[in-house]
Amino acid sequence: MENFFIFGAKWLYLFSILIAAIYFFRASAETRKKMIALASVSFALAFVISIAAREMYYNPRPFVEYSFVPLIPHTADNGFPSDHTLLASAIASLFLFFNIRLSIFLWLLTGIVGLSRVYVGIHNFTDIIGSALIALISALAAYAIIHKLWNRSRSINSPSL
Repeated sequence: MENFFIFGAKWLYLFSILIAAIYFFRASAETRKKMIALASVSFALAFVISIAAREMYYNPRPFVEYSFVPLIPHTADNGFPSDHTLLASAIASLFLFFNIRLSIFLWLLTGIVGLSRVYVGIHNFTDIIGSALIALISALAAYAIIHKLWNRSRSINSPSL
């Protein structure tokens, strides 16, 4: 069982990237264009918010706080937010706007990544929940921004009646 969680903590997030890449390259040109626009804003926003959150909130890693050896080696730095979970959550959040079933599956993978990182002793639940919220809020904000810009550009390019 430990090997499952070690794999989940170290490598499972890569499956989210692979699934997203396969979907992207099989999508229409219009969908790819929208995905690139939304991902660019959403991921950049999530990255900036995570840096700000890391500066404002320090959460010691469990193996530091409770003095035990984690199942995978890690530096004893700030655990908030979880970068692995943030990336997996950002991808899952992106797919909310393109394929809800795939998004649900990606959120399940994200949950396993987060739980695995808690199980191996390198993150607290706060780190995982924080990452998921940052990614979800970033995706929703990015969608609002991009959607408004797309509607504005359509109205500018449309002939007046």
